[in-house]
Formats: sequence, structure tokens, C-alpha cells
Amino acid sequence: MEILKLFGLTAVASITLLTVTFVVARIRNRYDLVDVIWGFAFIVIAITSYLLRTDIQIFSIQTLTTGLVVIWGLRLAIHIFTRWSRSADEDRRYADMRREYAGLPGGVTVNMFARVYVVQALLALVVSSSVVIINSATITDFGVLAGLGLGVWVIGFYFEAVGDAQLRKHLATPSKKGQLMMSGLWKFTRHPNYFGEMTQWWGIFIIALSVPFWWVSIIGPIVITVLLLFISGVPLTEKHFEGRPCWEEYKRRTSKVFPLPPRT
Repeated sequence: MEILKLFGLTAVASITLLTVTFVVARIRNRYDLVDVIWGFAFIVIAITSYLLRTDIQIFSIQTLTTGLVVIWGLRLAIHIFTRWSRSADEDRRYADMRREYAGLPGGVTVNMFARVYVVQALLALVVSSSVVIINSATITDFGVLAGLGLGVWVIGFYFEAVGDAQLRKHLATPSKKGQLMMSGLWKFTRHPNYFGEMTQWWGIFIIALSVPFWWVSIIGPIVITVLLLFISGVPLTEKHFEGRPCWEEYKRRTSKVFPLPPRT
């Protein structure tokens, strides 16, 4: 299938999912529902681009890549839903958006849909560019690049999944309430989950190097890396912890993102 047509159809699928999510969120009066569905947007894009093929083969890099995205997206959605469902209050970021959008033309509803839900639907497509490029290519057997990319992805998945699990356990321990998480993977990087997420998408990009138009797909890992490092991930998290006891010492001793031995 032509690449542009495939990108167009997957965009429609992603926007449709986020539009339905928006309707539910509007009814529930919790716009932060989009955070839960974020992982599913990637799954929908991956599966849509995969199923639109007419020559699906189980043992191919197309199946491998789609499977990796499904695993990543499901784990992320379950992780966020677990946290989301424990609170009856909307995330403070969305409360801030409500106040900001209330004074704009169209009000909260129109701006929340256009600026948050549609943007996230399209952003998921951009980050998934490697997946769409891979699924648009002629069926390709496993090779060295697929093995290398899978290895990198597994490292990333380990850091994200284990890092999230360690933090969840830390937060659930009453004796550690109010204390920074500084053990496990968090001893080597202040953001193992973000490091893991970026690494997974670079792993998928490595797999894409074996198909035509691979250079188009580099936009995906670059965008998620910039987003997490400079916009929504690391900066917002670190701002939240400014002024906390031991934070400055933890910053001095621990690598920001890339895992490294603690400094003495």
C-alpha cells in the first residue's frame, strides 16, 4: 500500500479513537482520560497499518514490530489506568488547561478537543512513523537489524516496566511516604521510565533500517526523545521535585536520564 495512503488511514484511526475518548471524557468530566488511552492510540496505529496489508505473514519484521507496540501500549495503558482509577480528581495539568481555555474562543470543550485530543492523536502517529514505514514495506524476514533493534527494545522495556514497578512499590510503602525514590534503577538514572520509553522507540527505528524509506521514520524517535527530554517528561517531573528534601543531593549524585554509576 502507498505510504501516504497508509499514513492517512492510520491518522483517521487514531483521531477516531481519541474522538470517542473525548466524548467519554466529556461525559465523565475528566479530560485526563486521554492519558489512559494514549498507549491504545499506538496500538490502533500499529494494528491498522498491519491489517491493511494483503500479504500478512506471521514470521516477519512486520509482525514483530506490531507485536512490540502492542506489548508496550498495553503495559503503559494498564499502568496509567491503575494510577488514574485511584483518584476521583482530575490531574492538575488538565485543571490548569481548563482555566486557560475558558477564556479562549470556543471555550474549554473546543480547545480541549483540538489542542489536546487531536494533537495527541497526530503526535502518536508521528512517533509511530517507524511502525507505519515497516508495515508499508514488502514482507521482510528477520535479519541482523531486526535482532539488534529487538535487543535495544528489550533493554528499553526493562527500564520502563521495572522502573515503574519499583516506583509504584515505593509509593505504596507507608514508611517511605514523602521520600524520594533513589534505589533500584532509580539509583542509576533519575528517570529510568523515560529512558526506557525513548530506547524502545529507537529500537523500533533500528528495525526500520532494513526497509525502504527508513529515513522517514527517524522523525518518530527524535520527536519522543525531544518531548520527554525537553518538554513534557523530564522538565515537568524535575520541576515537581524542586525543593524536596535530598533532591539537590540526588541530582548531584545521579545521572539525569542515561543510566550511569552514581557519582561519589
